[in-house]
Amino acid sequence: MRDDVGESVVEVREGFTGGRVAKARPSTLRRPPRLRRGDRVRLVAPCSPVPDAQLDAAVEILTGWGLEVELAPHVRDRHPLLPYLAGLDRDRARDLQDAWCDPDVRAVFCARGGDGAHRMLDLLDFARMRRAEPKALIGFSDITALHEAFAVELGVATVHGPVVGTRYFVGDEVAQRELHTTLFTPERRMLLTSPGAHALVPGRAEGVLFGGNLSLLNDGLATPHSRLATDGGVLVLEDVNEDAARVDRMLTHLLRTGWLDGVRGVAIGTWTDCPPDPGAIADLMRDRLSSLGVPVLWGLEFGHCAAQLTLPLGVLATLDTERASLELAVPGLE
Repeated sequence: MRDDVGESVVEVREGFTGGRVAKARPSTLRRPPRLRRGDRVRLVAPCSPVPDAQLDAAVEILTGWGLEVELAPHVRDRHPLLPYLAGLDRDRARDLQDAWCDPDVRAVFCARGGDGAHRMLDLLDFARMRRAEPKALIGFSDITALHEAFAVELGVATVHGPVVGTRYFVGDEVAQRELHTTLFTPERRMLLTSPGAHALVPGRAEGVLFGGNLSLLNDGLATPHSRLATDGGVLVLEDVNEDAARVDRMLTHLLRTGWLDGVRGVAIGTWTDCPPDPGAIADLMRDRLSSLGVPVLWGLEFGHCAAQLTLPLGVLATLDTERASLELAVPGLE
């Protein structure tokens, strides 16, 4: 294959559960179809338990969008021993896989992040899932593990957006509107920016959007279903409840392994409750990432924040620090 932006060499390693394990670098992925009124969608809980009231509210909102909403069988489960998990690993994995493989389901909404996505990745039958037609997978935070696995194993673009059974969607009309636009009329969300965004390292770069939560990317390094390298991509990063020293250790780990070699640019989102303060985190990002020699944009409002932007992953985009923006080359969904 051509070795340039938008297309990439694919490395295949055998021997891990699920078959293919990692692409050598980010590549443009198959975009799922946009949603239309009347489409059937399913809510799953692949990570932590979902509060019943917020889950019910999410169903009401999505139904109001004209969607036919189904709940996965185990979406209200609680693990019998580990209270931070929404049920047993095998049940969470089966709910996700069945939703993805059901030809009548047009999108899979993750109800919550939290913990547990990495635990059930090896239980997914990716060979079967590859035979299914692509559909939108929506979520963020712990869902980063799924974004990476679906890119690597299925070659499908996904949606970094609100987990719908939480305050990041329920009661947040701006986040709801951003997600609705991306899913139903994606051509209206080609330019992504925020009022306070600015350059940490100036410049302009093109690459395929990938990434998400820093902790999840760091935890997934060198594991099955995670990418081997990032050259050719524009990395998006956010996190929550991590102090500056911990963020420093994770970034340094990614740098020392060479995982960030060749990345085209970095777009940085929000760092909610990351002490000592956002300014210190910005200084840390400049200190750690400037050595990459690529543009770094700070302050896009995606991640653990109110009114979050929805970001399509797996599509070509231009990062421009002068315009403080990400501009998509194509809509996130077809």
